[in-house]
Formats: sequence, C-alpha cells, structure tokens
Amino acid sequence: MNAGKTLFSQLMDCLPWSTFARIAARYQGDYSVQTFPCTEQYRAMAFAQLTYRESLRDVEACLTAQPAKLWHMGFRGRRSTLADANQARDWRIYAEFVQRLIAQAQRLYAG
Repeated sequence: MNAGKTLFSQLMDCLPWSTFARIAARYQGDYSVQTFPCTEQYRAMAFAQLTYRESLRDVEACLTAQPAKLWHMGFRGRRSTLADANQARDWRIYAEFVQRLIAQAQRLYAG
C-alpha cells in the first residue's frame, strides 16, 4: 500500500510552479475564476497526456473514478468541466510554460 505521494504528484512537484504562476498572471488566466484555476487545468491535461486518455469525457471519468486519491495527486478543491476551462483560458499560458520546460530540459541534456 502506498503511504506517500503518488507518482503523478511527485512528477508534478518537479515542475517550476512559480514560473507557471507568473505566466498565468501575465495572461490573466485566473481572472474571475473561483473553482478551477490554471494549475488544476494543467494538472488535469498532464494527467490525460501521461495516461493516454482519448477524450475530455474519458479524462473526467478517469479522474472522478477514485475521488479520494485526487487530493494526493495534487488536485485541490472543486472542479469545473475541462471543456469550459479549455474554451475560456488563453492557450498561450500553456504554450509559454511548455517552452520554458523545453528550454530547461535542453540545458540539462546539453551539459
């Protein structure tokens, strides 16, 4: 039985969340958002990518299958639908964050 953090949570802890917060603030990603901040959306979409989910409905079903584990995976609070969040948020938040992650990975592999 796992007594600590899940593997997904450990992976998410390695990301530069302060950089993500600055980027989200620049594009006003969390402006007037109460239930589903940009960080939660990123975690949900990263989970979908890492677990090979095929649709938004598949992602929602997988995440809600075991709600007790969501807190341990790093998901906090209530959630809106991913479709609403994807439609309302500026895609440049995630594009710029991924570009920063790619640059960081290139520095790690160059040295």
